[in-house]
Amino acid sequence: MSGPRPSAPGAYFDAASTEPLHPAARAALLDALETGWADPARLYGAARGARMLLDRARSRVAAVLGVRLDEVFFTSSGTQAVHLAVLGGLRARRRTGRHLVVGQVEHSSVLHAAELHERDGGEVTRVGVDRYGRVDPAEFAAALRPDTVLACLQTANHEVGTVQPVQEVAEACRAARVPLFTDAAQSAGRVDLPGDWSMLAASAHKWGGPAGVGVLVIRKNTRWRSPLPDDEREGRRVPGFENVPGAVAAAAALEARHAEMAAEGPRLSALVDRIRREVPRLVPDVEVVGDPVRRLPHIVTFSCLYVEGEALLTELDRLGFAVSSGSSCTADTLRPSHVLEAMRVITHGNVRVSLPRGVKSPDVDRFLAVLPDAVSRLRRSAGMTTARQEA
Repeated sequence: MSGPRPSAPGAYFDAASTEPLHPAARAALLDALETGWADPARLYGAARGARMLLDRARSRVAAVLGVRLDEVFFTSSGTQAVHLAVLGGLRARRRTGRHLVVGQVEHSSVLHAAELHERDGGEVTRVGVDRYGRVDPAEFAAALRPDTVLACLQTANHEVGTVQPVQEVAEACRAARVPLFTDAAQSAGRVDLPGDWSMLAASAHKWGGPAGVGVLVIRKNTRWRSPLPDDEREGRRVPGFENVPGAVAAAAALEARHAEMAAEGPRLSALVDRIRREVPRLVPDVEVVGDPVRRLPHIVTFSCLYVEGEALLTELDRLGFAVSSGSSCTADTLRPSHVLEAMRVITHGNVRVSLPRGVKSPDVDRFLAVLPDAVSRLRRSAGMTTARQEA
């Protein structure tokens, strides 16, 4: 499968991992590197200028997310925002109990925080999902107990794009007086977010901002206590020196993506619909997973029988297409995706296509043109054939 790349162009189809830097973010970042380098905690002129840039970035993010300015805190990553939200929420209500409820298909950052809670003597209930990857709101509500101190439900799934019933779960949590944390990493800037959650985490590089910037939102009247040593930065929520240029660029990208959402969302969704429709028609023995309707506009995932996922990703890369796998399977762990396992769908030969802003229909045309032969070659090399291939 080695050899030179073809002369025909491919495309970048891995926006769910990281979105290319938005032009608005690039311009804002370059400007802020010149004007926002000083310590925003100091009192001299350059520092006051940096503080103004940081506060303006916070205000812009708050406006897009529909929250108060003093509820928004910048972190060093989406993962750090998740860990601070989950562990801080648990610590703040430790006298109430030690029970945590999470969706079974949450991002690994949430699940790892839950595992840490268990190792520390806490209890975790993991709510299962249907074949689309969605939790049942009634089942989630039934998992809440008098000693439940926090519930976690992602806004939409990062591997298959299925939108979760956050609003319905939030109502159940409010009735049970349990704060709800939602991971909005794949949703912020792409779709309107549900309300009534208590805490939220997001990641700037998912919406076209720079890497190394996350957002943590803690609503007023939500009990939270830092799981880390005290620090005066970011309202005592996030330790460490603020990345002012990064925050400025993140805010610019989020604002720009939100403004583009009404036009770009339906356009990307139509391209995803085409991939969902055409891949099973062109390639035998394929399962397209995730909800076909209640989903994010940019993600489509499918699994091919008789094909190793890593081999297919490598072959598509050779053909110029950057895609990823919903599977976390690596040479070290040999562990299939926990999301696909929970959904009880095919876990091998898995491809996640996630479209970035500005992708064109001809890019999808080229992908659909090369995919059938790529799968067929790999199946033949593995000694596997399908009825359609034999015919």
